[in-house]
Amino acid sequence: MSRIGFIGLGIMGAPMAAHLVAAGHDVTGYDVVRKGLDALVAAGGTEASGVAEAVADAEVVVTMLPQDEHVEDVFFGAAGILENAKPGTLYIDFSTIRPETSVRVAEAGAERGLRVLDAPVSGGEKGAVDAVLSIMVGGSEADFAAAAPVLRAVGRTVERVGGSGAGQYVKAANQLIVGGTFALVAEAIVLMEAAGVDAKAGIDVIAGGLAASRVLDLKRDSMLAREFAPGFRIDLHHKDMGIATAAARTAGVSLPMTGMVAQLVAAARAQGHGSLDHSALLKVVEDLSGRTRAA
Repeated sequence: MSRIGFIGLGIMGAPMAAHLVAAGHDVTGYDVVRKGLDALVAAGGTEASGVAEAVADAEVVVTMLPQDEHVEDVFFGAAGILENAKPGTLYIDFSTIRPETSVRVAEAGAERGLRVLDAPVSGGEKGAVDAVLSIMVGGSEADFAAAAPVLRAVGRTVERVGGSGAGQYVKAANQLIVGGTFALVAEAIVLMEAAGVDAKAGIDVIAGGLAASRVLDLKRDSMLAREFAPGFRIDLHHKDMGIATAAARTAGVSLPMTGMVAQLVAAARAQGHGSLDHSALLKVVEDLSGRTRAA
């Protein structure tokens, strides 16, 4: 088993780190929030005082961070991964960031002898807790093979999709599909309720047909109940839709539906729903139809 330095012990990172401990790895972790460190120690891992300590003796370094600037700071900072990890260390970044950031990290890492994979995940908090994440990996075949014990400990569907940055392009595609599905489920609920039909029975029937999806499986009941406790926050999906629209420009393609969904997510954030689950797109669709419910 490997010595792993794990940076980023939030709602996704904490259960992922715990699964690595359970798989027999020696995990030393760091997070700026005390709750994540406590969770790691409770799971049998070791608390580090900072990034440098977490990665200094690691064979594998893992990050699970919210945004590009966090990854850049942890990787390029004076007390970060690039300066403190040993040559030959395998670095797996589970964060969802811009493809060009992942490429820049991989290139800088290679110059210092680090092996770098971008490996964004899909499945949300529940997928992390249940160790059934889908993981889309960019990097070399050899490094992907070396990372298998780590990836398989936290995910169920794991695929190498290309070279450095490729994982981030696939994650952008994932997020535009998820966001679009939420928007359409929201419209379906508003339509059925406005027409006076039994929306719960209707959405249950829909979930058993061609329109079935994981979004319907996991979120239809909470959406009908207007329960939006975050599994994945609107704020983060807003960031991800920005990545998707930027990736479209870089690739030179037109993604009109992606642009529309990005605006709906931006509207949810502007309306003060950024801390809610991304299923709260329902609130935006209700507002557009003049069917806003009292808080």
